[in-house]
Amino acid sequence: MDEKEKMVLDAFVKAGKPLRPGDVVKMTGLDKKEVSKIIKKLKNEGKLIVPKRCYYAVP
Repeated sequence: MDEKEKMVLDAFVKAGKPLRPGDVVKMTGLDKKEVSKIIKKLKNEGKLIVPKRCYYAVP
């Protein structure tokens, strides 16, 4: 896991609630496209779940 993936995952852990990609962009300062790509990768690896449409959370 690279540094940016860790930043994104940490944002979800710190929030303790489901977040939208835009929320993660605000928390991390990363580029929106990059955040979306990382979220998709983490979801495919099972590190994030989709509790409701457009929201992601740690399982």
